[in-house]
Amino acid sequence: MLSILRSLVQEVNSARDLQEALEIIVSRVQKAMGTEVCSVYLLDPASNRYILMATEGLYKDSVGQVSLAYSEGLVGLVGSREEPINLEDAPSHPRYRYFPETGEERFRSFLGVPIIHHRRVLGVLVVQQRESSRCFDEGEEAFLVTVSAQLAGVIAHSEATGAISGISLTGEQAQDVSFNGVPGAPGVAIGTGVVVYPAADLDVVPEKPTDDIDGELERFRGAVMAVREDIERVAKRLASQLRPEEQALFDVYLRMLGDDALPGEVANKIREGVWAQGALKQVVQQYIRHFEMMDDHYLQERAVDIRDLGRRLLSHLQEGEQKHLDYPEKTVLVSEELTPAMLGEVPKGQLVGLVSVKGSSNSHVAILARAMGVPTVMGLVDIPVNQLDGRELVVDGFDGQIFASPSADLRTFYQAICDEENELIKGLEALRDKPCETTDGHRVSLLVNTGLMTDVVRSLSHGAEGIGLYRTEVPFMIKDRFPSEQEQREYYREQLEAFAPNPVTMRTLDIGGDKALTYFPIQEENPFLGWRGIRVTLDHPEIFLVQVRAMLKASEGLNNLQIMLPMISNISEVEESLHLIYRVYHEVREEGYDIHMPKV
Repeated sequence: MLSILRSLVQEVNSARDLQEALEIIVSRVQKAMGTEVCSVYLLDPASNRYILMATEGLYKDSVGQVSLAYSEGLVGLVGSREEPINLEDAPSHPRYRYFPETGEERFRSFLGVPIIHHRRVLGVLVVQQRESSRCFDEGEEAFLVTVSAQLAGVIAHSEATGAISGISLTGEQAQDVSFNGVPGAPGVAIGTGVVVYPAADLDVVPEKPTDDIDGELERFRGAVMAVREDIERVAKRLASQLRPEEQALFDVYLRMLGDDALPGEVANKIREGVWAQGALKQVVQQYIRHFEMMDDHYLQERAVDIRDLGRRLLSHLQEGEQKHLDYPEKTVLVSEELTPAMLGEVPKGQLVGLVSVKGSSNSHVAILARAMGVPTVMGLVDIPVNQLDGRELVVDGFDGQIFASPSADLRTFYQAICDEENELIKGLEALRDKPCETTDGHRVSLLVNTGLMTDVVRSLSHGAEGIGLYRTEVPFMIKDRFPSEQEQREYYREQLEAFAPNPVTMRTLDIGGDKALTYFPIQEENPFLGWRGIRVTLDHPEIFLVQVRAMLKASEGLNNLQIMLPMISNISEVEESLHLIYRVYHEVREEGYDIHMPKV
């Protein structure tokens, strides 16, 4: 049975479209189980009815013509219960529904199993047998359940392909085809999909020995140098749009390309007599396996970066030029796995949205997208990427949804959201240089909340008079270790200088709840209000003291620093915090820094 199942999955995977896939399923299952009938009913999302899509044994003319309501008949019962139903005498069951156009009155035995993918019922797979022939045993039931489970993903993918192409199960024009993922960066974008394929496929690289070790080493070193230049070029192009901590993500790539990192291990493999492409494949796949096996989600995401580097190196080794892409004015970049380098390939001002089949809100791409303010959806399943190229797409980064082939009504709905945001921005720009006063003349300070969504340049251009809250956890979250005092001092100085002499309020490290550090896990029954914020840093004064020292030193000569303490629950926490801040203040003064005691 295992070989039959493997062969069946391979055949279905190679089918041209959904209909061919379904016909292969019913034909092969009927033959493998020795049944007289095998049929597939799929649930049409538009009408919420089960439609007979393929059959072996029933009348072929009934395909596409017979449909049942969501809970109608035995098929509806299997779908609604989401479990197999095995009957020796189906017509005697109270839920039996007879359709003369199928010719199924000749068959009495019935076994139906649901086709479920990601908790969604896609349809029902049914086998039937004539009267007094047999009752399907447990082994046959288990086989059909296995077939259904194995093929559910293939069917879901084929369904999606057909829907994006504009055809529903009923053959009618499909519109507003939606796919659910994970919000990567908030906002709404309407644009044209541009699919970016991996530069090269490591999985298909054959294993080959080599006698020309020096020649292979030279080719590989040339590829490493070329990829380094590519990454440096992209980093330079994005430099004006990113803050230093986001820009540092490209340094991670460059460090991976250091001689003592991935290239060194590949070179060792080549010296063992493996050709450059094969050596690269072995090392990269080993790295990927190690990262994917880690429990830490942040470290698991680094496997994407390793894979991207491997593909780029392989592309240069293969001397294959990447396909030239034309980027429309409103580009929605789509890929199986988006990487930071791909973002930099789009001309400035033309990138409006991002769609990545793989990845999560912790991935480098999501971090960069939030920094750049580009609506992004990650982690989409069952989406046929190649069908999105050149199609109009709506990216909803708030709810983690994308829509293909949007109807006029849907486009109007989302365009209204975009227009509303644009009008709001225009209206605010008109007011930007006017005094911030109430109608009775009371002056109000307009301060910005800075973090990944806002950079200093954007805040100043929008008329901010200072920083009301600078979330210092951002530099901590973007690194794989605690930032040093010098690193923190540089981050803070940038903020303080940009707005001097106006006030800048910096909140001390607030981690816990939804803000986790991968290198400092917190186990807490009440993560949002319990051991969080000031309580964490007071319990770890080595973190608190270094941060306050960096803040005070960064404020020298500016004196516009104010400090906020997060999640205070009692007076003693304030007193203990003030004691430590005063201590650092006097120590920094003794070191020769000309600073003032900030407001706390």
